[in-house]
Amino acid sequence: MPSHIALTALLVADYDEAVDFYTRALGFDLAEDTPRPDGSRWVVVRPPGATESALLLARAKDAAQRARVGDQTGGRVGFFLHTDDFARDHARMTARGVRFLEEPRHEPYGSVAVFEDLYGNRWDLLQPTAQ
Repeated sequence: MPSHIALTALLVADYDEAVDFYTRALGFDLAEDTPRPDGSRWVVVRPPGATESALLLARAKDAAQRARVGDQTGGRVGFFLHTDDFARDHARMTARGVRFLEEPRHEPYGSVAVFEDLYGNRWDLLQPTAQ
């Protein structure tokens, strides 16, 4: 198997509220939620159908990590959610309370709109232009 990035850790304030947002609002699947001996949990969510990439929802454990929740990329878009039907997913996410920061744009590379997760991390919802 070729190398690939399997998990990206995302600091969260609370496991349950993060799982709720990613599964309810974004429609992700809960791939794993396993308690660990230290009281933490191994919580993995992924977009439906994704097989090689997922998010590890990691509860912030100290003041330094709590300060980074919602600002892991310094206020820029740091996460990119690709879709095969931009209009469908934009409408579904909007109906589920996802906060979009702009109206959809149609760029040479695809249809895109920036949204925030429950903590303020910025994401692109993106339907790439067919190559």
